[in-house]
Amino acid sequence: MRVVISSLLPDIQAERKRTGLDRWDEMWEGVLHMPPMPNRDHQDLEGSLETYLRFNWTPPRLAKVYHQINVAAMGGWPNDYRIPDLVMLLPQSFAIDRNEYFEGAPDAVVEIQSPGDETDEKMPFYRDLGVPEVWIIHGDTRTPEIHLLKRRRYKRQTATREGWIVSPRTGIELAGRNGNRRSD
Repeated sequence: MRVVISSLLPDIQAERKRTGLDRWDEMWEGVLHMPPMPNRDHQDLEGSLETYLRFNWTPPRLAKVYHQINVAAMGGWPNDYRIPDLVMLLPQSFAIDRNEYFEGAPDAVVEIQSPGDETDEKMPFYRDLGVPEVWIIHGDTRTPEIHLLKRRRYKRQTATREGWIVSPRTGIELAGRNGNRRSD
């Protein structure tokens, strides 16, 4: 169900902030979006992926991964931002860090898609920001997609014959629908 509220009463906004319910709120061109909190399966998947990235991907690259952080265009904060599930930064992108938000394009964002969420509607924002890769992981099936920005359009990365989807920006390979587990 989609609900639009023309203005949020200050006491309701203060209560959301006090209780932490505003943690996932996003501002889309001055319009407040208040999605429901992610369910337990979504949070487990996000936590597992973040842990893997922190211990396996970030150290050799001196990279960083964050969860639930505001991402805005130059000059867009605080009136236009999104909150991806995960944000991946290589060292050359560290300068976008403003602590409370990132101002500019991270190297990759990860959205774990839940039924009825606004993942698809966020794609134009990420495109305009210049995010090179958007990973969408379908929460119910855990099927990954990698969308690569080429000529201001996202093109879905195709899987290898073995079913792996390769992220050119990060070097990570995700097991697609038919991906066989590798023994490294």
